[in-house]
Amino acid sequence: MKDLPIRLGPLALLLTVISICMTVFGILTYATARADMNLAETYAETVRTRYRLETEAQEYLVRLSDPGEEALPDADGVLREVFRDESGLTLRTGVRLASDGDPVVVEWRFEHEWEEDTSVDVWDGTLPLWDGGNHD
Repeated sequence: MKDLPIRLGPLALLLTVISICMTVFGILTYATARADMNLAETYAETVRTRYRLETEAQEYLVRLSDPGEEALPDADGVLREVFRDESGLTLRTGVRLASDGDPVVVEWRFEHEWEEDTSVDVWDGTLPLWDGGNHD
């Protein structure tokens, strides 16, 4: 019997490519999972903050329902209250007292403070005036 040599070149190349692909996919999966976890934690903190502000506003409505509580409405007859969080989230409420003394919510709005990022020089849409090519 004649022994035939086994050629492992193509097989070794195929296994190397598969190993590299599996490694890259593993790294991408880990990076995506980590980013999803960070996003979920940020969202959870935002939801906790919103619910805390809503709880404070609900307690305010309960206090308004108390007959002994005295509040002064605006000129349009609406009691306005602002609830703020240190993260910059704000809940603005407006309540009008009905004839029976129960509060009726007319405004319930979340806002977030925003500041423009001016660290990047942005083109304002105007072109510089031509100075005649005089550059001394």
